[in-house]
Amino acid sequence: MSGKGKLFGRKIVIAGSRKTDEMSLLIEKQGGIPIIRSLQGLVYVDEPAVEQDLKYCVGNKLDWFICTTGTGTEALIHAASKLGIDGALLQQMKTCLIASRGYKTYSKLKNLGMKPDVVDEDGTTEGLIRALSPYQFKDQRVAVQLHGEPQPTLVQFLEERGAHVTPLLLYKHIAPDPATLELLCNELTAGQVDAVCFTTAVQVRYLFHYARANNRENAIKAAFGGQVRAVAVGKVTAEALREEGINLVIAPESERMGAMIIGLVNHYNSYKDKLNKAE
Repeated sequence: MSGKGKLFGRKIVIAGSRKTDEMSLLIEKQGGIPIIRSLQGLVYVDEPAVEQDLKYCVGNKLDWFICTTGTGTEALIHAASKLGIDGALLQQMKTCLIASRGYKTYSKLKNLGMKPDVVDEDGTTEGLIRALSPYQFKDQRVAVQLHGEPQPTLVQFLEERGAHVTPLLLYKHIAPDPATLELLCNELTAGQVDAVCFTTAVQVRYLFHYARANNRENAIKAAFGGQVRAVAVGKVTAEALREEGINLVIAPESERMGAMIIGLVNHYNSYKDKLNKAE
């Protein structure tokens, strides 16, 4: 590890479970000390439930199909293909209104020959809800593609407007090891780490769910409001942090892990400049 890097020996937590070696190397090249605290639970596919929901979508006329992730949209078509109903599903999607969240989802739908009727402005669930607000949903059948976790805000928005919602939850997360959550909470409240890099929104939710269940939410929020920097890989993850009351969130315009680390470096450079000017 270089002692002259721009992260100045700071301890940077990686909350993800994928590409941790690559992220660790990026942090070390900038002089930081990577710490792996994976808050990304394992995933599994509830195949019987997915099969039932897909067959419902194919067998009933839908008014709307809402896609929230590119990976999930691809997995949806793959799951339908395994059942031999992918052609029927695609035809169903092409005959109803399509809403899309995020540029990856938009690109995936275009590759499938569909142009979304409604697109969010900023890649977030709240942005998608704003884009859907002018539309009527009373007695409309709406399929919502999900990936990894429910979207209660989006589903509630639709149901409050009278929609009949079919969530397509292709993957479900299994919670991370409680010992990892406890260790990270201890490190945060003791001031032993300088930043936490979140690579998915579910990592944020697991951390704060654990903190609330163990009466540590205020202490964790205080840590992020003080020494510790919350870093998000993109807009959806940043949105999850802000929903938890974390106001200072470092997030790159380009939703890439490398850009996230550079964003943290730039933040500390800017912070150092302010301190120098104050002196």
